[in-house]
Amino acid sequence: MFEQILQEIRAHDRIIIHRHTNPDGDALGSQIGLKHILRENFPEKEIYTVGDASRRYGFMEDSATDEIEDALYTDALAIILDTSARALISDGRYTLAARTARIDHHIFCEKIADVEVTDTSFESCCGMIAAFAMECGLRLTPLAAKSLYTGMITDSGRFRYDSVTSKTFRLAAFLTEQPFTTTDIYRNLYADDFSFIRLRAQFVLKIAFTEQNVAYIYTTEEEVKALGVDLFSISRGMVNTMSDIRGVDVWVNFTESEGNVLAELRSSTYNVNPIAVKYGGGGHAKASGATLNSREEAMQMLADLDALVAGGAK
Repeated sequence: MFEQILQEIRAHDRIIIHRHTNPDGDALGSQIGLKHILRENFPEKEIYTVGDASRRYGFMEDSATDEIEDALYTDALAIILDTSARALISDGRYTLAARTARIDHHIFCEKIADVEVTDTSFESCCGMIAAFAMECGLRLTPLAAKSLYTGMITDSGRFRYDSVTSKTFRLAAFLTEQPFTTTDIYRNLYADDFSFIRLRAQFVLKIAFTEQNVAYIYTTEEEVKALGVDLFSISRGMVNTMSDIRGVDVWVNFTESEGNVLAELRSSTYNVNPIAVKYGGGGHAKASGATLNSREEAMQMLADLDALVAGGAK
């Protein structure tokens, strides 16, 4: 599956690794993991990572990206990870590269690279990078394995989502053959500052419900500024405060940001991806996102989700 990707890597002396904006554990884990796999197996090549920072997953070792000049893209291969659409790529300079490649596990939205490997059967992009290393006989390092394992944990909901298969556990076992501890991974994922626990409590009190019991939270730009926390913590960070409410199969978090509304859609039962795509977004069947133009459009999306539940199509 990865033969063309490997050929492109072998053909280029400089490789620059991109992923999506507002990176989660899977985006960072796949980026860090691939970086260290390539450095271990191709020590003669220049390997760089680029993109915006993540406060939530800043605990991951070597998560800080490189500051590089445009000139480095000349004759380089840009590899884009964990990204389904051009608009979501962090650092648009990938277009300056001589060649581009993509590895992604989201539902296909558009072609964005010269060479593409996309496969929705993987629970995470980190799982795909682990499979790439395994299938191509590439050596892992402990840091590469730990980074990939962290991303697998986060994108699978600690191995609880139905995207998890026997393949997930085979790849996880492959990674854990490397000497690293998971203790600090889980400590960082589960531990929160008291201020964040209080913030979550505030958002629990904001939960509202539609006629079809779609749970939602709407946060205005003024409220975001007043809270004084980063956008990721409010948007993605709070969506799953609604995930374990009995009788709720679909939930969505709306967060205003600079004239737009970020929508994070989730479901335990229904395919919400077509609704995200309708509004210019994408993602997975049961976890998708989109950027909307207004509160009115957010309410239209909410009505679509209500209709989805009312129709019963899963």
